[in-house]
Amino acid sequence: MFHFDIYNSNNVTLSHVHIIAPSDSPNTDGIHISLSSNIRVFDSNIGTGDDCISIFAGSQNVNISRVTCGPGHGISIGSLGNKPNEVVKDVHVKNCTLIATQNGMRIKTWASSNVGAATNIYFEDILMDKVDNPIIIDQYYCPSHTCNIKKSLVQIKGVTFNNIRGTSSSLVAVNFNCSSSLSCQKINLNDIDLINYNTKPTIASCANAIGHATGIELPPSCLKSVLES
Repeated sequence: MFHFDIYNSNNVTLSHVHIIAPSDSPNTDGIHISLSSNIRVFDSNIGTGDDCISIFAGSQNVNISRVTCGPGHGISIGSLGNKPNEVVKDVHVKNCTLIATQNGMRIKTWASSNVGAATNIYFEDILMDKVDNPIIIDQYYCPSHTCNIKKSLVQIKGVTFNNIRGTSSSLVAVNFNCSSSLSCQKINLNDIDLINYNTKPTIASCANAIGHATGIELPPSCLKSVLES
């Protein structure tokens, strides 16, 4: 299970941590954060069979920097919505490197969820190296594939991806699969430069995602503006 479980805590710092587990080992999150505030993780190397860092319900003021992740499932917020009023807010992930991970920067909510929210999230200065899903919001998360698929009631709002660069091992480098009941709001993309490692052009896929893009747009943004919505 989790290597580090930060639960119901305040003002915790983890630095210079080295975590390693087989890439096929299930539920081996490197650092799991829940019901906690003012958490800092920096200058660490994490390789696991699950999320390198998972930020779960009740977490706020989380700062992550200079973390190398791989193998693993990336740095994830969620999954949210399993219970009512699960909220994550004020998360800042900066200067991290992801190598051959399943996901890069991910926000996930259950396919059939209760009311909740993920707000004020910043991912910036991130390097991707052959990552399957470099940028992903998945509001239909269902790892067992036996879920009763319904609309997610978790509101995702105010998420910024700034200076995200590197290579994707899939053609879809940016994937925003947001709820048809509560669209993702205020999604900001700035200087996204993600190419396929086979030098093929990458694409973006959007559903119910509202925001804007500035600077480099590789792949070209598919976000809807407020006026279009």
